[in-house]
Amino acid sequence: MIYTLTLNPALDRTVIVKNIKFDDLNRITGETRHAGGKGIDVSRAIKLLGGSSVALGFFGGFDGLELEGRLINEGITCHFIRITQETRTNIVIHDEDSGKQMLFSAPGPQVQPQDVAAIYNKLSHLNPPPSFVVMSGSLPSGITPNIYAQLIKVVKGLGGKAVLDADGEPLRLGIEERPFLIKPNIYELGRLVGKELEDIKDIVAEAKELNKRGVEVVVVSMGPRGLIVVSRELSIHCTTPDVKVVSSVGAGDSTVGGLVFGLAQGKSLREAAVAAAAAGTGAVICPGSGLCRREDMEKFLGQVEVEEV
Repeated sequence: MIYTLTLNPALDRTVIVKNIKFDDLNRITGETRHAGGKGIDVSRAIKLLGGSSVALGFFGGFDGLELEGRLINEGITCHFIRITQETRTNIVIHDEDSGKQMLFSAPGPQVQPQDVAAIYNKLSHLNPPPSFVVMSGSLPSGITPNIYAQLIKVVKGLGGKAVLDADGEPLRLGIEERPFLIKPNIYELGRLVGKELEDIKDIVAEAKELNKRGVEVVVVSMGPRGLIVVSRELSIHCTTPDVKVVSSVGAGDSTVGGLVFGLAQGKSLREAAVAAAAAGTGAVICPGSGLCRREDMEKFLGQVEVEEV
Protein backbone atom coordinates (compact mmCIF):
# COMPACT_ATOMS: atom_id res chain seq x y z
CA MET A 1 0.00 0.00 0.00
CA ILE A 2 1.16 3.54 -0.81
CA TYR A 3 0.65 6.13 1.93
CA THR A 4 1.19 9.87 1.68
CA LEU A 5 1.80 12.18 4.61
CA THR A 6 0.93 15.88 4.56
CA LEU A 7 1.59 17.64 7.86
CA ASN A 8 0.61 21.08 6.58
CA PRO A 9 -2.26 20.54 4.11
CA ALA A 10 -4.18 23.37 2.53
CA LEU A 11 -7.44 24.10 0.83
CA ASP A 12 -6.27 25.51 -2.50
CA ARG A 13 -8.47 28.18 -4.07
CA THR A 14 -7.71 29.26 -7.64
CA VAL A 15 -9.41 32.40 -8.93
CA ILE A 16 -9.25 33.43 -12.58
CA VAL A 17 -9.31 37.07 -13.66
CA LYS A 18 -8.73 38.94 -16.92
CA ASN A 19 -5.88 41.45 -16.95
CA ILE A 20 -5.07 42.02 -13.27
CA LYS A 21 -5.29 45.70 -12.32
CA PHE A 22 -3.78 47.00 -9.09
CA ASP A 23 -5.76 49.48 -6.97
CA ASP A 24 -8.86 48.76 -9.04
CA LEU A 25 -11.74 46.29 -9.21
CA ASN A 26 -10.89 42.87 -10.64
CA ARG A 27 -13.82 40.65 -11.50
CA ILE A 28 -13.42 36.92 -11.02
CA THR A 29 -14.35 34.99 -14.16
CA GLY A 30 -13.88 31.52 -12.71
CA GLU A 31 -12.94 29.73 -9.51
CA THR A 32 -11.90 26.23 -8.45
CA ARG A 33 -11.16 24.71 -5.05
CA HIS A 34 -9.00 21.66 -4.38
CA ALA A 35 -7.63 19.74 -1.43
CA GLY A 36 -3.94 20.67 -1.49
CA GLY A 37 -0.59 20.10 0.11
CA LYS A 38 2.30 18.19 -1.44
CA GLY A 39 1.50 14.74 -0.09
CA ILE A 40 -2.19 15.16 -0.83
CA ASP A 41 -1.33 16.16 -4.39
CA VAL A 42 0.74 12.98 -4.71
CA SER A 43 -2.32 10.96 -3.64
CA ARG A 44 -4.48 12.86 -6.12
CA ALA A 45 -1.95 12.29 -8.90
CA ILE A 46 -1.75 8.55 -8.16
CA LYS A 47 -5.55 8.37 -8.31
CA LEU A 48 -5.64 10.20 -11.65
CA LEU A 49 -3.02 7.79 -12.99
CA GLY A 50 -5.19 4.81 -12.08
CA GLY A 51 -3.71 3.85 -8.72
CA SER A 52 -4.70 4.12 -5.08
CA SER A 53 -3.17 5.37 -1.84
CA VAL A 54 -4.09 6.43 1.67
CA ALA A 55 -3.67 10.10 2.60
CA LEU A 56 -2.45 10.83 6.14
CA GLY A 57 -1.96 14.14 7.91
CA PHE A 58 -3.67 16.83 9.97
CA PHE A 59 -6.92 18.69 9.37
CA GLY A 60 -8.97 21.14 11.38
CA GLY A 61 -12.03 23.38 11.27
CA PHE A 62 -14.53 23.84 8.45
CA ASP A 63 -11.80 24.23 5.83
CA GLY A 64 -10.32 20.95 7.01
CA LEU A 65 -13.68 19.23 6.68
CA GLU A 66 -14.04 20.61 3.16
CA LEU A 67 -10.56 19.35 2.34
CA GLU A 68 -11.38 15.87 3.59
CA GLY A 69 -14.74 15.85 1.82
CA ARG A 70 -13.16 16.83 -1.49
CA LEU A 71 -10.64 14.00 -1.19
CA ILE A 72 -13.37 11.50 -0.37
CA ASN A 73 -15.35 12.70 -3.41
CA GLU A 74 -12.25 12.07 -5.52
CA GLY A 75 -12.12 8.49 -4.28
CA ILE A 76 -9.09 8.92 -2.03
CA THR A 77 -9.00 7.14 1.33
CA CYS A 78 -8.17 9.52 4.21
CA HIS A 79 -6.92 8.77 7.72
CA PHE A 80 -6.38 12.27 9.10
CA ILE A 81 -5.71 13.45 12.64
CA ARG A 82 -8.12 16.20 13.70
CA ILE A 83 -6.50 19.28 15.31
CA THR A 84 -8.10 22.26 17.03
CA GLN A 85 -6.96 25.02 14.66
CA GLU A 86 -8.20 25.71 11.14
CA THR A 87 -6.55 24.14 8.07
CA ARG A 88 -4.86 26.85 6.01
CA THR A 89 -6.11 28.18 2.69
CA ASN A 90 -3.79 28.96 -0.24
CA ILE A 91 -4.87 31.30 -3.01
CA VAL A 92 -3.72 31.19 -6.63
CA ILE A 93 -4.63 34.17 -8.83
CA HIS A 94 -4.44 33.30 -12.52
CA ASP A 95 -4.42 36.09 -15.10
CA GLU A 96 -6.10 34.87 -18.29
CA ASP A 97 -4.59 37.59 -20.48
CA SER A 98 -0.93 37.12 -19.56
CA GLY A 99 -1.09 33.47 -18.51
CA LYS A 100 0.82 34.39 -15.36
CA GLN A 101 -0.24 33.58 -11.83
CA MET A 102 0.47 34.55 -8.25
CA LEU A 103 0.47 32.10 -5.34
CA PHE A 104 -0.34 33.25 -1.81
CA SER A 105 0.60 30.55 0.69
CA ALA A 106 -0.64 30.69 4.29
CA PRO A 107 1.68 29.56 7.12
CA GLY A 108 -0.64 26.96 8.64
CA PRO A 109 -2.00 26.14 12.11
CA GLN A 110 -0.26 25.63 15.45
CA VAL A 111 0.10 21.90 16.04
CA GLN A 112 0.15 20.63 19.63
CA PRO A 113 2.51 17.96 21.06
CA GLN A 114 -0.38 15.51 21.44
CA ASP A 115 -1.10 15.91 17.71
CA VAL A 116 2.51 15.01 16.92
CA ALA A 117 2.21 11.93 19.14
CA ALA A 118 -1.03 10.96 17.39
CA ILE A 119 0.46 11.06 13.88
CA TYR A 120 3.55 9.18 15.10
CA ASN A 121 1.35 6.44 16.55
CA LYS A 122 -0.77 6.39 13.39
CA LEU A 123 2.31 5.67 11.26
CA SER A 124 3.58 3.12 13.75
CA HIS A 125 0.45 1.00 13.29
CA LEU A 126 -0.27 1.24 9.56
CA ASN A 127 -2.53 -1.55 8.32
CA PRO A 128 -2.04 -2.81 5.68
CA PRO A 129 1.73 -2.39 6.03
CA PRO A 130 3.30 0.24 3.77
CA SER A 131 5.17 -0.44 0.57
CA PHE A 132 5.92 3.28 0.18
CA VAL A 133 5.29 6.29 2.42
CA VAL A 134 5.67 9.65 0.70
CA MET A 135 6.47 12.44 3.18
CA SER A 136 6.42 15.87 1.65
CA GLY A 137 5.86 19.55 2.14
CA SER A 138 6.34 22.27 4.70
CA LEU A 139 5.84 21.91 8.45
CA PRO A 140 3.23 23.79 10.48
CA SER A 141 4.10 25.63 13.68
CA GLY A 142 4.71 23.38 16.65
CA ILE A 143 6.59 20.65 14.75
CA THR A 144 10.37 20.60 14.87
CA PRO A 145 12.45 19.98 11.70
CA ASN A 146 13.47 16.48 12.82
CA ILE A 147 9.94 15.09 12.39
CA TYR A 148 10.61 13.50 8.99
CA ALA A 149 13.74 11.82 10.34
CA GLN A 150 11.70 10.34 13.20
CA LEU A 151 9.00 9.09 10.85
CA ILE A 152 11.48 7.64 8.35
CA LYS A 153 12.74 5.39 11.15
CA VAL A 154 9.17 4.25 11.78
CA VAL A 155 8.52 3.48 8.12
CA LYS A 156 11.75 1.52 7.74
CA GLY A 157 10.90 -0.42 10.89
CA LEU A 158 7.64 -1.48 9.24
CA GLY A 159 9.50 -2.69 6.16
CA GLY A 160 8.35 0.20 3.97
CA LYS A 161 10.28 2.57 1.71
CA ALA A 162 10.33 6.20 2.78
CA VAL A 163 10.16 8.86 0.06
CA LEU A 164 11.09 12.37 1.19
CA ASP A 165 10.26 15.57 -0.71
CA ALA A 166 11.21 18.47 1.54
CA ASP A 167 13.50 21.49 1.76
CA GLY A 168 15.97 23.02 4.18
CA GLU A 169 16.52 21.57 7.64
CA PRO A 170 13.75 18.91 7.41
CA LEU A 171 15.46 17.54 4.30
CA ARG A 172 18.94 17.69 5.81
CA LEU A 173 17.89 15.92 8.99
CA GLY A 174 15.72 13.43 7.12
CA ILE A 175 18.65 12.31 4.98
CA GLU A 176 20.52 11.27 8.14
CA GLU A 177 18.00 8.44 8.54
CA ARG A 178 18.64 7.21 4.96
CA PRO A 179 15.26 7.32 3.23
CA PHE A 180 14.83 5.15 0.16
CA LEU A 181 14.32 8.13 -2.17
CA ILE A 182 14.49 11.92 -2.07
CA LYS A 183 13.15 14.32 -4.69
CA PRO A 184 14.62 17.81 -4.33
CA ASN A 185 14.36 20.28 -7.17
CA ILE A 186 17.60 21.80 -8.44
CA TYR A 187 17.35 24.76 -6.04
CA GLU A 188 16.57 22.61 -3.00
CA LEU A 189 19.54 20.39 -3.78
CA GLY A 190 21.71 23.50 -4.13
CA ARG A 191 20.62 24.72 -0.71
CA LEU A 192 21.30 21.28 0.74
CA VAL A 193 24.89 21.13 -0.55
CA GLY A 194 25.57 24.85 -0.09
CA LYS A 195 26.23 25.91 -3.68
CA GLU A 196 24.41 26.78 -6.88
CA LEU A 197 24.03 23.88 -9.28
CA GLU A 198 23.58 24.28 -13.02
CA ASP A 199 25.85 21.77 -14.76
CA ILE A 200 24.45 18.26 -15.12
CA LYS A 201 27.77 16.69 -14.09
CA ASP A 202 27.78 18.65 -10.82
CA ILE A 203 24.20 17.61 -10.06
CA VAL A 204 25.03 13.95 -10.70
CA ALA A 205 28.16 14.18 -8.54
CA GLU A 206 26.19 15.59 -5.60
CA ALA A 207 23.49 12.96 -6.04
CA LYS A 208 26.12 10.20 -5.97
CA GLU A 209 27.47 11.59 -2.70
CA LEU A 210 23.97 11.25 -1.26
CA ASN A 211 23.87 7.64 -2.52
CA LYS A 212 27.06 7.03 -0.55
CA ARG A 213 25.33 8.43 2.55
CA GLY A 214 22.59 5.81 2.26
CA VAL A 215 19.91 7.39 0.08
CA GLU A 216 19.21 4.72 -2.54
CA VAL A 217 17.62 6.97 -5.17
CA VAL A 218 18.04 10.71 -5.75
CA VAL A 219 15.64 12.38 -8.18
CA VAL A 220 16.36 16.01 -9.06
CA SER A 221 13.64 17.92 -10.92
CA MET A 222 14.83 20.77 -13.14
CA GLY A 223 11.64 22.22 -14.60
CA PRO A 224 11.80 22.35 -18.42
CA ARG A 225 15.24 20.67 -18.33
CA GLY A 226 13.65 17.42 -17.11
CA LEU A 227 14.79 15.01 -14.40
CA ILE A 228 18.08 13.62 -13.14
CA VAL A 229 17.70 10.16 -11.56
CA VAL A 230 20.70 8.67 -9.76
CA SER A 231 21.17 5.43 -7.85
CA ARG A 232 24.19 3.19 -7.34
CA GLU A 233 23.30 1.29 -10.53
CA LEU A 234 21.67 4.02 -12.65
CA SER A 235 22.42 7.59 -13.64
CA ILE A 236 20.10 9.11 -16.27
CA HIS A 237 18.76 12.42 -17.53
CA CYS A 238 15.12 12.32 -18.66
CA THR A 239 14.39 15.16 -21.08
CA THR A 240 10.76 16.16 -21.43
CA PRO A 241 9.03 17.48 -24.57
CA ASP A 242 8.46 21.21 -25.07
CA VAL A 243 4.90 22.14 -24.11
CA LYS A 244 3.03 25.34 -23.38
CA VAL A 245 3.14 25.73 -19.60
CA VAL A 246 -0.28 26.68 -18.26
CA SER A 247 0.52 26.15 -14.57
CA SER A 248 3.53 24.63 -12.82
CA VAL A 249 1.58 24.14 -9.57
CA GLY A 250 1.58 20.43 -8.71
CA ALA A 251 4.11 19.41 -11.36
CA GLY A 252 6.64 18.16 -8.80
CA ASP A 253 3.97 16.23 -6.93
CA SER A 254 2.74 14.66 -10.16
CA THR A 255 6.35 13.64 -10.83
CA VAL A 256 6.58 11.95 -7.43
CA GLY A 257 3.18 10.32 -7.93
CA GLY A 258 4.17 8.92 -11.31
CA LEU A 259 7.48 7.66 -9.96
CA VAL A 260 6.16 5.95 -6.83
CA PHE A 261 3.13 4.49 -8.61
CA GLY A 262 5.43 3.09 -11.28
CA LEU A 263 7.76 1.52 -8.73
CA ALA A 264 4.80 0.09 -6.79
CA GLN A 265 3.62 -1.56 -10.04
CA GLY A 266 6.97 -3.32 -10.34
CA LYS A 267 8.50 -1.10 -13.01
CA SER A 268 12.25 -0.68 -13.11
CA LEU A 269 13.70 2.59 -11.87
CA ARG A 270 14.36 3.66 -15.47
CA GLU A 271 10.77 2.91 -16.51
CA ALA A 272 9.37 4.66 -13.44
CA ALA A 273 11.58 7.69 -14.11
CA VAL A 274 10.16 8.00 -17.64
CA ALA A 275 6.63 7.75 -16.23
CA ALA A 276 7.50 10.42 -13.66
CA ALA A 277 8.82 12.79 -16.32
CA ALA A 278 5.72 12.24 -18.44
CA ALA A 279 3.43 12.82 -15.45
CA GLY A 280 5.20 16.06 -14.55
CA THR A 281 4.85 17.26 -18.14
CA GLY A 282 1.17 16.34 -18.11
CA ALA A 283 0.65 18.47 -15.02
CA VAL A 284 2.02 21.73 -16.48
CA ILE A 285 -0.52 21.77 -19.31
CA CYS A 286 -3.39 21.83 -16.78
CA PRO A 287 -4.60 25.15 -15.30
CA GLY A 288 -4.52 26.15 -11.64
CA SER A 289 -3.98 23.27 -9.24
CA GLY A 290 -4.73 20.66 -11.89
CA LEU A 291 -2.53 17.56 -11.83
CA CYS A 292 -1.49 15.03 -14.44
CA ARG A 293 -4.16 13.00 -16.17
CA ARG A 294 -3.57 9.42 -17.23
CA GLU A 295 -4.23 10.15 -20.90
CA ASP A 296 -1.73 13.03 -20.88
CA MET A 297 0.95 10.95 -19.18
CA GLU A 298 0.48 8.15 -21.70
CA LYS A 299 0.68 10.66 -24.56
CA PHE A 300 4.02 12.01 -23.32
CA LEU A 301 5.59 8.64 -22.42
CA GLY A 302 6.97 8.09 -25.89
CA GLN A 303 8.31 11.67 -26.05
CA VAL A 304 10.59 11.44 -23.00
CA GLU A 305 14.22 11.04 -24.04
CA VAL A 306 16.62 9.19 -21.73
CA GLU A 307 20.36 9.81 -21.71
CA GLU A 308 23.02 8.17 -19.56
CA VAL A 309 24.93 10.79 -17.54
